[in-house]
Amino acid sequence: MKSVSSMIPVVLLILLPHGLQQAANSSVEASASNETDRDALLAFKASISNQQGAIASWNTTNALCSWQGISCSLKHSHRVIVLNLSSEGLSGTIVPSIENLTFLQTLDLSMNNLHGEIPPGVGRLSRLRYLDLSNNSFHGEVNANLKNCTRLESINLDSNMLTGEVPAWLGGLSSLRILNLKNKFSGAIPRSLANLSALQEMWFTSNQLESTIPEGLGKLSGLEALGLGANHLSGTIPSTLFNLSSVTHFSVALNELHGILPSDLGNRLPKLQKLFLGVNNFTGSLPASLANATDMYSLDIFINNFTGIVPPEIGKLCPQRIYLSSNQFVATTPRDWEFMTFLANCTRLSILELQSNMLCGMLPNSVTNLSAQLQELYVGFNELYGAIPFGISNLVGLTVLQFSNNQFSGVLPDSIGRLNSLQVLGFENNPLTGIMPSSLGNLTQLLRLYAYNNMFEGSLPRSLGNLQKITEAEFSNNRFTDPLPTEIFHISSMSYVLDLSHNYFFGPLPPDVGSLTNLAYLDVSGNNLSGPLPDALSNCLSLTELRLDSNAFDGSILVSISKMKGLISLNLTKNTLSGEIPREIGLMSGLKELYLSHNNLSGHIPESFENMTSLYQLDLSFNNLNGKVPSHGVFSNMTGFKFDGNQGFCGGISELHLPPCLSESMKHNNKRFRLLIEVIVPVVGIVLCFTLVLISISLLRKKKKCRSTVLEGLDFTKDKHPRVSYAELVRGTNGFDTNNLIGKGRYGSVYKCSLLLKNTMTTVAVKVFDLQESGSSRSFIAECEVLNKIRHRNLISAITCCSGSDSNQNDFKAIVFEFMPNGSLHSWLHPVNASTQQQGLTLMQRLNIAVDVADAIDYLHNNCEPPIVHCDLKPSNIILDQVLVAHVGDFGLAKKISDSQSVNSNSTFGIRGTIGYVAPEYGEGGLVSPCGDVYSFGIVILELFTGMTPTHDMFGDGLTLQNEAC
Repeated sequence: MKSVSSMIPVVLLILLPHGLQQAANSSVEASASNETDRDALLAFKASISNQQGAIASWNTTNALCSWQGISCSLKHSHRVIVLNLSSEGLSGTIVPSIENLTFLQTLDLSMNNLHGEIPPGVGRLSRLRYLDLSNNSFHGEVNANLKNCTRLESINLDSNMLTGEVPAWLGGLSSLRILNLKNKFSGAIPRSLANLSALQEMWFTSNQLESTIPEGLGKLSGLEALGLGANHLSGTIPSTLFNLSSVTHFSVALNELHGILPSDLGNRLPKLQKLFLGVNNFTGSLPASLANATDMYSLDIFINNFTGIVPPEIGKLCPQRIYLSSNQFVATTPRDWEFMTFLANCTRLSILELQSNMLCGMLPNSVTNLSAQLQELYVGFNELYGAIPFGISNLVGLTVLQFSNNQFSGVLPDSIGRLNSLQVLGFENNPLTGIMPSSLGNLTQLLRLYAYNNMFEGSLPRSLGNLQKITEAEFSNNRFTDPLPTEIFHISSMSYVLDLSHNYFFGPLPPDVGSLTNLAYLDVSGNNLSGPLPDALSNCLSLTELRLDSNAFDGSILVSISKMKGLISLNLTKNTLSGEIPREIGLMSGLKELYLSHNNLSGHIPESFENMTSLYQLDLSFNNLNGKVPSHGVFSNMTGFKFDGNQGFCGGISELHLPPCLSESMKHNNKRFRLLIEVIVPVVGIVLCFTLVLISISLLRKKKKCRSTVLEGLDFTKDKHPRVSYAELVRGTNGFDTNNLIGKGRYGSVYKCSLLLKNTMTTVAVKVFDLQESGSSRSFIAECEVLNKIRHRNLISAITCCSGSDSNQNDFKAIVFEFMPNGSLHSWLHPVNASTQQQGLTLMQRLNIAVDVADAIDYLHNNCEPPIVHCDLKPSNIILDQVLVAHVGDFGLAKKISDSQSVNSNSTFGIRGTIGYVAPEYGEGGLVSPCGDVYSFGIVILELFTGMTPTHDMFGDGLTLQNEAC
């Protein structure tokens, strides 16, 4: 055996700096080179397409052991023991000849662009101790030959595209200390891994692993890091894992796990530095014992179902990051906020997320004592009220501040302008009032500002023009007045959204709008803006969506708008625009949505519109347009196209049922006829109104070919529909508070609710079924079945449903609908309080509502296959949207019928309908048919124009609403 002193020169030679080692190796290489290793490495070089960097030095003129990325062993005749080409930009495959490097101990090819399968030859490198192929594009399964590399201490295959199951033979590599397999592996975690007694780190993050976590992993007493996040693991965390007292990193986030955390968690895992449990289904309380993990750096339990208060001890824990959002934590007393007081002593806290819980009361002033190092603070989506603390300006390190979706009132503190590091500021969906402080202009680092759905008034601060880094600003649904400040249109960084809609801005749209050349979405709808559209608007070449609707713009539609080639949606409805539709708009090949309804437009539809292949929504209704409707190109399928309210249209495809276009001589005769009608109409106006109603009724009896407006299926199980939980509905309705109650019926109640849909807080209506009421479950099923088949502008639109359990594990069923701000027709015809905002309906509004309802019933009877009978048509089931367009709702009694199917009117629910509106034959057991709806529609028409209900006390002794109307 060699003495220690004799080994020193060899060790020193290996550890020599690269230049000295090169000289030493060169002298030795001259006498004893290894041609096998050289040939293997040159073959590897030949398989690489990019031969720059380290492998450029690989050639036959240089000594093998002097090549970059290569280390040799003097002990073993200068054989290669290290091949390290990490981050060299290599692209290609690993050649089979790699197996000839039989003395190789370290193979590191990480951070390159290598692809293909891992060759079997790697498994023949029996001396291999360190294998790192991470951050490449290898695919296929892990070659089983690797089980022969029994000396392996570290395997890192992270961030490739490897598939198949995690090999069970890994459990036989007894020397393994590090195992990193972040790929696309599926199946279960092998139980054999419990045999890896030397294992210190196990990383299986971001795979597709299923089943439960093996209990045997709790035997790995030396384990320091366990990463199982972002898989499909289910069940509970085995209690044995809480005995791994050496663990510093514990991650099972983004799985389907459930259960309760042990109360002594912090005692059993005292070395914890990072705990990631987010996006699972854990319940129970947060263990106060976590305070014993004094080295905690990151605590992440967001999106679970933890309940109770946040333990005060968590405030003493003092991690750098705390993520408690989207749980059910509560705070009702000052003591419940004690954790915040303790956090004020935590100088390293940088992120605190508390949003989407059930925290209520006033935000404690102790929040203003948090560390000046705090960068992100989220308290939104709770039940906080009162004023925003003035001392919030003490948190000068904040880059993100979120107060969204609470009940904060009063003014926005002027002191907020001192937070000059802010990049994101959100206080939307609160009842904040007063003037928006001009100090917001001091936030020059701001990127996103959310101020919508408050009650701010006065002018929009001109100082906002100082925010030259902002990309998104939303001020909609406030009470701002005065002309639009021109300064806000000179922010060149504004590239995503500028939303000024639904305020009281007046005056023209300034020509300065043309400076927003990078903006993608501009919305000034729902204001009092007037005058012609500025020609400079066409300079906004990056716009994809432009909303100018519901203002008082006049003049003609700008031809220059056609220059905006990137425009996808253009909305100019409800203005007073006149003139013809420019044919140049038809050249905008990328336009998908065009809304021009409720204007004074005249002329024909430009033929160029036929070539707009991307157009799928076109609304030209309620204008003065005439002439031939095209029938080719996009006009050959009219789904999503609307032409109502234009008297002069003809032609088009047969589904439109428009009259054929006339010759010139016939047009002359028609012109004389129309002149005669224009003289007669003022005399018999009221008669004509009722005549149109009767025509609407007769339309219900005509059979038509089914239009293509039927949606393929409102399948609530599909991913395209948003998921909502019982907890979200509870939060959105403030615990189904009676203050949010919109209406109540036989089978349930309807509430106003705020939900986060597609990253936007949206007001919806939630129909909660009373499952204690007999027949309510069947009503829920019936309504979902009908809503699954229908889609029409005059039918209530369903968003999604919720079918599960409430907090007491009782069955819970609800349907989420689009919110209609003007309530039911019944509330307009019979207001409870005469002093309310509803001042009654004009004759024309009543007529429009009648036509809307007729269209809806016509659609159900004649345009659905099979036809659908509503069975409960009445004013309380007719809902009015923001502009008093009628929508028929409540399909709990609806029935699908066919020619071969007879349905008894009282076969399932008793008499189908409501007393006073139900057809007489239904009371006698008659068959359900469209005629029953027509009868109910007639009663609704009488009530609509007389203002009297069919069940009024005056009707008796043979006197009915029908008799009274006659």
